Amino acid sequence: MKLHGITLAALLLLCHSALADSTAPAPQPAAPTPASAPSAAAAANTPANTAANTGNNPSTPSQTMSSSPNTTAPSAADWDKTFPADPRVEHSKISFRTRFGNTIVADLYRPKGAAAPLPAIAVSGPFGAVKEQCSGLYAQTMAARGYLCIAFDPSFTGESSGEPRNVASPDINTEDFCAAVDYLSTHPDVDPERIAIIGICGWGGMAINAAAVDTRIKATVASTMYDMCRVTARGYFDADDSPEARRRLREKLSAQRTLDYRNGSPQRAGGVIDPLPADAPAFVRDYYDYYKTPRGYHPRSLNSNAGWNTTSAISLLNGTLLAYADEIRSAVLIVHGEKAHSRYFGEDAFRKLKGDNKKLIIVPGAVHTDLYDRLIPFDSIDSFLKQNMPVGEKNKS
Repeated sequence: MKLHGITLAALLLLCHSALADSTAPAPQPAAPTPASAPSAAAAANTPANTAANTGNNPSTPSQTMSSSPNTTAPSAADWDKTFPADPRVEHSKISFRTRFGNTIVADLYRPKGAAAPLPAIAVSGPFGAVKEQCSGLYAQTMAARGYLCIAFDPSFTGESSGEPRNVASPDINTEDFCAAVDYLSTHPDVDPERIAIIGICGWGGMAINAAAVDTRIKATVASTMYDMCRVTARGYFDADDSPEARRRLREKLSAQRTLDYRNGSPQRAGGVIDPLPADAPAFVRDYYDYYKTPRGYHPRSLNSNAGWNTTSAISLLNGTLLAYADEIRSAVLIVHGEKAHSRYFGEDAFRKLKGDNKKLIIVPGAVHTDLYDRLIPFDSIDSFLKQNMPVGEKNKS
């Protein structure tokens, strides 16, 4: 499928978000400002030397990289995020292992001076982003509201381990969320009965999928979500939903596998298109404005650079998400922008959910990327989580 000359394969690599309220935009503890261009040191911080720098060996059992949070604010030179540090929050780097053996690297954000046990949140996304982008903003902001939060790089991306690099899988990435819950469930400062997850963009669908299988998750937020399996197999707005269209895509991906094997390395599909064509759709321009400018650029971000492996689409094309979403008993909040091109994913997912602990928020006037860093309804998210993860009560799951 093509939209104004831009292939679906390229568009699949673009996703992320920032939330907004269905009423007025919620006030933020510290107004995010665009980060300056990343340093060379940040760009050089690869998965291999991350383990060396922190004393973590990806071949060993899961351990925190730092057993206690930093108590001093990081210097500007050390802070490699696309958003400013919040002085009310302690930050440290940790890691944990997944059921598939990958080491997931995460940033841990803890509210300063807060007494344990704390409610906790694991955050990831958007699809093709890294934890230094908007997932970290979500995590830090929610930490300032009293939650112990981690923002993590999914398997095969960012500072997390896994070979080959730059690969997505609905099964493995769902497990990434569940492994994050492993870590939080056993953290001494966390109340294991009050653990939530937040998935942004393509990780919104992964988060709902994780909630369907992991009953330890007491609440889920899917922000400006994509269903990556659906969009891969059917195209945007289901425009390529036919056996013939899927056959053509399978033939291309099968041929690419042969080429990759012959060449000894996978072909990259490309990140956000650069330079922008004159007739680029508005939502592609929105992606560019986030990933390719100081507002959201990060040297480890797939979308900011060379993108996913082309054959990464294979597992998405042959998989499904949300198949058992109607069986989720825990709370689910779906947030989407009124003008987001991806809005139909969130609304269709909401229709599958059952129970009075499910909620849909449509943010007036917001596009997909407004739910990354500009119009985030943290008040609504916080209220929803507090309502559905009350202190001292065991929640249904």
